[in-house]
Formats: sequence, C-alpha cells, structure tokens
Amino acid sequence: MSLVAEAFVSQIAATEPWPENATLYQQLKGEQILLSDNAASLAVQAFLQMCNLPIKVVCRANAEYMSPSGKVPFIHVGNQVVSELGPIVQFVKAKGHSLSDGLDEVQKAEMKAYMELVNNMLLTAELYLQWCDEATVGEITHARYGSPYPWPLNHILAYQKQWEVKRKMKAIGWGNKTLDQVLEDVDQCCQALSQRLGTQPYFFNKQPTELDALVFGHLYTILTTQLTNDELSEKVKNYSNLLAFCRRIEQHYFEDRGKGRLH
Repeated sequence: MSLVAEAFVSQIAATEPWPENATLYQQLKGEQILLSDNAASLAVQAFLQMCNLPIKVVCRANAEYMSPSGKVPFIHVGNQVVSELGPIVQFVKAKGHSLSDGLDEVQKAEMKAYMELVNNMLLTAELYLQWCDEATVGEITHARYGSPYPWPLNHILAYQKQWEVKRKMKAIGWGNKTLDQVLEDVDQCCQALSQRLGTQPYFFNKQPTELDALVFGHLYTILTTQLTNDELSEKVKNYSNLLAFCRRIEQHYFEDRGKGRLH
C-alpha cells in the first residue's frame, strides 16, 4: 500500500468507530480453503480478537475474486474493504487500536523482521507444498481449489493458480528446491521463533502483538491441517514452547470467548 493510500485509509477509518457488523471473508472452510489462506485468515482473526474487536467470519466460494488484492482474507468494515494482515493492522491502528504501541523502536524493528521471516519462510513453504509438491497437488490441492466450480472450470482455475505460484517460486529462487530442503527451511524458521519466544507467554513478554497473531495463524494451521503426510507438522511439534504458545492463544482468545475450539 502506498503512503498516499495509507494516509487516505487512515483518514477515513479514524472518523468511524468499529461497527458490530464487521465481516471477514474467506473461502469455504470445509471443502475449499487451502493451508496458506487458512493460516492468513486465522492470523487476522487472532489479531482482531487480541484487539477486542468483534468480527463475523463469512465463507464464500469466490472470496479470492471478491478481494481487492486478490488475496484472502479481507474485511468489510463500514464502507471500507481491506485485505491481508499488514493493511488490516494499519487500518485498525487508524481507529485507535494497536497491539505494538508499547514497543520501543528497536522492538518494533525486531517484530517486523520476525514477521518477514514468517512470510518468507512459512508462507512460502505452505505455497510450495500445496502447489509444487506433486503428491499434495494431486491428492489435495487441485480438488479443493476447484471444488466450488463445474468441470472444466475447476481444472482451468487450479492449473492457472498453480502456474502463477510456480512462476513466483522460480522468481524467488525456490523453483528447484526439493521438499526436504523446504522442510529444513521450516525447521530453521521454527527454531528461530522458538529461541525468540523462550519461556515467555508471547514474543514480547506478557502482551501479544501482530507477530503473535501471525505466528499463531501459521503454526496452528500447520498443526491442524491434514496433508498427504505429517512431515510439515512434525517440524513444528519438535518445539514444545511453540505448541504451548498455540494452545495458549487458542484457549485465551477463542475458547474463553465462547468461540469453541478452532478445529
């Protein structure tokens, strides 16, 4: 988002309080949504829960095409539509809600660096697995992605998306990686997150930030998504403090607020 666009969004958003009917849109949960989109949606839901802002989750088969950026999730708040965690954090901040205002400049820079790590490693690994690993593509991805659409559109859309992701993977140097190399990257990312978290409840001690929401969205989704094998989730399970972290957020921000378990 450009500086001008950010300033405009901030100006509009700041004048209106958070409405009770704010809505988050994602793909169909049971039969369509893929690992990476589910993780992104859960990260935004966790962030809004941490800000004590009510949101209703609505599942639509065409959510990806409804989104202004072509990515999910997106939120509809008043007459504003904002997609993806970063812009949503800025939008919410303009309304006077921030999880990271208590951090100093060094901590904010560190938080952004770890968020980049998650996006560059975990998100990219999720995309690789669901679109470049042939077993996952054949058994899960194509069928789920195309599930709302009739033949041959279901196949056309799935192959089109696969081509887009593979092109991106080549552009960032992941095109020739093996699955083992990708899983090793995931392990290194989890190790870095585990070391930073240590014995603290959250990454910056007692209060969660948008980093906690992002990490939770990805790790929890990896742990609870059935794939062709358990290799990805096993990488996360090697770190007991990350498992406890996921359980802590699920319990405090979802179960204790009457939303039940997230499965």
